Amino acid sequence: MELRHLRYFVMVAEERHFTRAAARLNMQQPPLSQQIRALEDELGFELFKRHPKGVDLTAGGQVFLREAQNILARVKEGSLKASRAAHGIEGQLCVGFTSSAAAHPLIPRIIRAYRERFPGVAVALKEGSAQQLTEAAIDSSVDVGILRAPVGRHQSIEFHRLLNEEMLLTLPLGHRLLAGHEAGGEGPAISLGDLTNEQFILVRRPGAPGMYANLIKACQRAGFNPKIAFEVERMLTNVSLVAAGAGISIVPASMRDVHKESVVYCPIANARPRLHAPITLVCRSFNQLPSLQNFIDLSRELSGRRPLRQA
Repeated sequence: MELRHLRYFVMVAEERHFTRAAARLNMQQPPLSQQIRALEDELGFELFKRHPKGVDLTAGGQVFLREAQNILARVKEGSLKASRAAHGIEGQLCVGFTSSAAAHPLIPRIIRAYRERFPGVAVALKEGSAQQLTEAAIDSSVDVGILRAPVGRHQSIEFHRLLNEEMLLTLPLGHRLLAGHEAGGEGPAISLGDLTNEQFILVRRPGAPGMYANLIKACQRAGFNPKIAFEVERMLTNVSLVAAGAGISIVPASMRDVHKESVVYCPIANARPRLHAPITLVCRSFNQLPSLQNFIDLSRELSGRRPLRQA
């Protein structure tokens, strides 16, 4: 039994006439009659009682009509769902993010725009460190991670750089280099060479290896090795410790509103290499879900980069 047999049967049942049903099906009446007879032979009972004016459903035909209509409706619904999933319009997407990446206004804008553009996709959100999200992308426990600099490389994942933003020096209010600067607003530009004796608070090297390495290199070119007082898991903790007077830190400019009543954010002068904080997507590089492909393209679009796929 094939779906076409069910469609033929339902059409004849609706028209109560083979010739009219054949016309609606764009086929000749004899082949249609043959297909219905073959279906009856397979079922083992008559579906129709034939008479000069057309046909009537038998008792078995009436029951079979309801079942056939339900089957065809489910097939249609299943086809629609499958098509929507194939185009990324329906399904699920697990998005991971680091706290420092989420602090950038682009990230909530991407997630909100994605929810609005693809309301049929259920979006799950998961916070983690850059290393955790990279490992999660490798083992597919998250579909895409939003982080700063890439952490490690693996043949099964790929990275998409969305943007770079300036890094700012973060000092506690009243620090000697602020020269009476009060809370609120941007502080004075400060050279790395002025930080020789300062205690640095940094995200652990495994969590932000690229930015960590660039800062160490820039300090060394400025003539000193930074004194590291604390290594923490997340950049938000950096700022909290700076506010507590435990040291200084360097964070992305998008975090400039965190604890702004007790810390001051200052541009960094003459750093080589220049200190930037990227926003990067990490995801698996093979068998990507259409919903993931749509998320990547939307992220690139909103960050001013060209989508990977062109309409």
